[in-house]
Formats: sequence, structure tokens, C-alpha cells
Amino acid sequence: MRFSQSFLDEIRDRVPISDVIAKRVTWDRRKTNVSRGDYWACCPFHGEKSPSFHCEDRKGRYHCFGCGVTGDHFRFLTDLEGLSFPEAVQQIADMAGVAMPQPDPQAERREKERTSLLDVMELATQFFEDQLQTANGAKARAYLRERGLTGRTIETFRLGFAPDSRNALKEFLAGKGIGKEQIEACGLVVHGPDVPVSYDRFRDRIMFPILSSREKVIAFGGRAMSPDAPAKYLNSNETELFHKGNVLYNFARARRAMAGVDAAATIIAVEGYMDVIALHQAGVENAVAPLGTALTENQLDLLWKMTSQPVLCFDGDGAGIRAANRGVDLALPHLKPGRSVRFAMLPDGKDPDDLVRQEGRAPFDRVLANARSLAEMVWQREIQGGSFDTPEKRAELEARLKQVTAVIADESVRRHYGQDMRDRLHAFLQASSPGRGGERRQFERSGRQGGGQRGGPGARQQNTSGPTAISDRLARSSLVSGQQAVPSLRESVLALTIVNHPQLLFDEYDEISTIEFDHRDLQRCWAAVLNAAAANGPRLTREGLVEQLDAEGFAQLIAAIDQQIRYARLWTATAAAAPEDAREGYLQALALHQRSKALHWQRRELERELAHATEEGDLEAVPQLLRTLQEVQLEVTRLENQEAIIEGFGVLSGRVKGPAAR
Repeated sequence: MRFSQSFLDEIRDRVPISDVIAKRVTWDRRKTNVSRGDYWACCPFHGEKSPSFHCEDRKGRYHCFGCGVTGDHFRFLTDLEGLSFPEAVQQIADMAGVAMPQPDPQAERREKERTSLLDVMELATQFFEDQLQTANGAKARAYLRERGLTGRTIETFRLGFAPDSRNALKEFLAGKGIGKEQIEACGLVVHGPDVPVSYDRFRDRIMFPILSSREKVIAFGGRAMSPDAPAKYLNSNETELFHKGNVLYNFARARRAMAGVDAAATIIAVEGYMDVIALHQAGVENAVAPLGTALTENQLDLLWKMTSQPVLCFDGDGAGIRAANRGVDLALPHLKPGRSVRFAMLPDGKDPDDLVRQEGRAPFDRVLANARSLAEMVWQREIQGGSFDTPEKRAELEARLKQVTAVIADESVRRHYGQDMRDRLHAFLQASSPGRGGERRQFERSGRQGGGQRGGPGARQQNTSGPTAISDRLARSSLVSGQQAVPSLRESVLALTIVNHPQLLFDEYDEISTIEFDHRDLQRCWAAVLNAAAANGPRLTREGLVEQLDAEGFAQLIAAIDQQIRYARLWTATAAAAPEDAREGYLQALALHQRSKALHWQRRELERELAHATEEGDLEAVPQLLRTLQEVQLEVTRLENQEAIIEGFGVLSGRVKGPAAR
């Protein structure tokens, strides 16, 4: 059901967010200031040893400076506890002592139907469990014993057996008073216009119940007993309860196991049901599996909700390596600071079930200890089996590495991946071309300066001469610093749009709140905007925000950028723009702003490398660096000349007339 904003604000205001979070964390005594409502703890969303998770009762929000999670009362319960939004609202309302609003009759009916479907799935689970213990289930029991499963493990995972019958389950449920529509809605029978009489979907199969995050049975996986079955494993079809790409097998149990382990523990994603169950029996209880298909983005998000660096475990054969490479491509675009994946590759021909059943847990622990980083997987994939004995092939490798890392959306992570790949490439080419003395000296020197991290803050602090001194002068030049009288037009668009349409800040808070402005006065003004948003929440209005900024001495700055915007006729940043137009224009400007920052960083890096190569006498590298620098400079110029907003967008849409912006 939908809840009014006033109701959500009321119950949030009545319950300190620290009371909600305190049930799942232990507050750090040294950093926490209870009198100010300022709390710190180790993050419950990812493993860590020092407290970087912060919540403030005054703002009613939490934020982890390690993994980047942020949110309010409801977000905490939905993300960590796995509650639905209505359930989270209900829990906060109970804590606040406020009665829930009268629900929408249609929504209430749908929820009752969903609950009744869960009851049907529970009855089906009990039926399959009982069938496993009958004479019909003898062959299935023998198979599970051969796989090394104990009675306790079978009971823990509620394994069962579907008899080789077209209607055994259907008749059982009908005898319990379950209607045809409910049985079909649960996906327990095959039905349709071309099926005269529906029949049981699962027949002669070992049954694996699939649980939701709230540990309710929502689907089944069935392993065929007959070698002639068309599909060895069969999952439930998509239903009101079950969406395969959004579920991980053993998710709830693994998350619960994570709560009682040390901060260094992680979640392990393996390939199948039996792998999860065998690992659990061997003492590895923090394993999950996708449901018979490749890992999806939603499933990866579930992993990241439990840990900042899950381990994806694959068989060591060709199919496993291909699956690992798909995992690389899936994860790269979504990386963020403190959020990545590692890859554990099993010995060829072995899966986790084989490994722990034959040799115990120790060999699997060794596999995990040798898990590779995502960067290492990218590098190994791109150089595997390649020959790089000519300049053209080396240039091709360099281009591929740039292309692969360019998909990373987070600017900071993308920059560091680019640097890591350049360092690996340099070391690789140096090792394969021992006669290139200039490159050897350059690489050795960069290694002495901190592992090849040229151009970073550490390099500038450690060195006061040579190429780094040139970089310092570049960093102090008007190209990369220098205060302007007014902000750049693009920065003015970003700031003024939010001032005039503060609701945008709450719609896109996670991304917008991290914007970095070059203009110092605008930096201070932006901090005041974020403070006002935190203090007032979604109730913040344009008038209230402008009044607060005036009180803090930013009236002149706001007037200047407003005049700048109007002179440029970028009216989607003005108060007269419709919210839809303001949002569209803002997102365009933000994309350009982020691209511009990335290009300026790349230009500075190339200037540093060019200065370094010139000093080292590496004349072979200079022409390529100059060409690349020229290409980047052309792109910078193109962006600087490009309008941040598409002129006339809103006028054509009919949402506001052009003169209103003048």
C-alpha cells in the first residue's frame, strides 16, 4: 500500500534512528557521542574491523564511509533485514506507537492472496518431505546418502521427493481444500490452453525448497532421478512469489551465519544447490548459489548487501572459466569504493561438493585463500594466450584494457583501475623486452616511489624534484586550479537547479550528494545545501532553502549564478522550469560534469607521464604520449564548448513558456 509523506515523516520523527539500528550493531564507545545523538559502529552491511558506520538522530540517516551504504529508518530495515517496505513501515509505526493508516482494499486483498500462496507452498514442502521417507523415496534417499548428506543436513534444508506421478501433489493439495487457481498460481502444475488436464510439474525428482529472504518457501528446484529426463535440474516457473533473477539459494541462512562471524568473513557464491549443501555440512555456512543460470545484476546486489567483497567460486574447467569471465563483465560497471568481488577457481574437474566430500574442508579453504582480485582476473583474461612481440600487438592490448575498464561507472574506481592496468602493462612489457633500458629505469623509479602510483597525492608529497616538481607546477597552474570570479556554467547549472528544485536532491541523493565543485565558494554553499536537506528532509522547500542560504551569507553567490544562468538562457535550472524538465536538464549536466572531471584528470596524468618520459630520455614513448594528450585535449575542448542543456527542451514540451525563464 502507499503511505502519505506526512505519516512517514511522523513515525520517523518519533523514533530515533539509533533505536532501529542498535538492534543489529554494537556502538563504538570511543567515537559515539550519545548526548548529541551521534553514533558510530562497525558496518552491519559489510565486514570491517574499525567503525566506519555512522548515524545521526538529528538527521535521521545513516552512512557507511567504508562501503557507501546510506539511508533512513525504512531503508535500513528493507536492505539489512530483508523486509518489504510496508513491513518496515509497520515496524517503525509500532515502535512509535502510531496506528497504521487504513490500507487500500485492493492492496489488502493482493497481500492476503500472496500469504495464502505461501501457505500452499508450505503444504507442498511438507508433502515432498514426507514422500522422501516413503518406499517410493527409497531411491532418492540412497542417492542423497551416496552424495554424503547426513539426515540432519537433509532435515535442515528440508529436502524432499516428488513421486513419479502426474497428479500426486495436485490430489494431495486438493484434499486439503486448495483450489485449482491457487495451485496453478504457485507454479506447482503445468497448465494452459493447450493442456486439457493440468499435471504435476515436478515428477520423480529430489526437491530443493527455495526460500525468500524471510525464510518462506517461494519455489522449488528439482533434480531428476532418471538419466533420461530432458532436464537434469528443473526450477519453478516465474510466479507472484518467485522471480528467479532476484533470488539466491540459501540467502537467508547465509546472511544469518554472517552475523555471527568475524569481520574478515565473506559470502561465497557457488554454482549449484548441492555445492551449497555440501559446504554447509562441512562447516562453510556462508555460501549461496544462483538458481541454475548465470549470476544476475540483482543477485550481485544481494551479495553486496551482505558483504563488500563476495567471492565468486567457479569450477576450474572451460565452462567455469567462461562463467568467471561473465562474472567479470557483470561486476565491472557496478564497482564502487569499497565494493568489489574476488574469484576462487577450483582445481580442474572439481566442484565444491567433490572437494569437501572427498578431502574435507581444508582444500576448499585453500582455494578461497588464493582467490584472485577482479583486477587480476581482467589482466589474466586479456593476456591469456596472446603474443605481444610487435608494437601493434602491444598497442592493441593497451587499447583493450582501456576499453574494458572504461565501463566502470564510478569515476574514482575507474581511475584507479586505469592506473593499475597501466602499471601491469608496463611491468609486463618491461619483462618481455629486457633491452629497453629507459623503460626499466622508469619502472624501477616508479616502484621506489610507491608501487607505480605516479601522479597520486603520495607521489607529490614524497618528491620535490624531477618530474614530480613539474607536476606540481602543472597542478598549481590555471589549467587545473585557480579560483574563478563565478563558477563554471556547468557547475552553476548543477547548484542552481537543486536550489530551485530541492526535491531532486532527495530523488537522487546518493549520487548528487557526492558532487565535488571546483569553485571554493560553491563548495561551501553546497555543504550548506546538504546540511539544510539533512535537517529538513523531503519537507525542504525552495523558499526555505533560499532563506537559509541567505542567512549563511550566500545570497550574492546565488544571485550571481542565477544571472549567469539566465544570460545563457539555460532556463531548466530556473525556478520556472517544470520538475520533469529540471530533472532531465540536471542529469545531462551531471553526466557532462563527471565526464569533464575524468578528462581533466586524464590530461594531468598524461602531462606528468610526458614530463617523466622526457627527463628519462625515453624518446620512443614521447610521440605516443603527445598524440594521446592531443586527443584528450580535443575532447576537453569539445566538452567545454558543448551546452550543458539542450536549448528549448522544455519550451517544445509545452510545460513552460520560454519568456518565463528570462
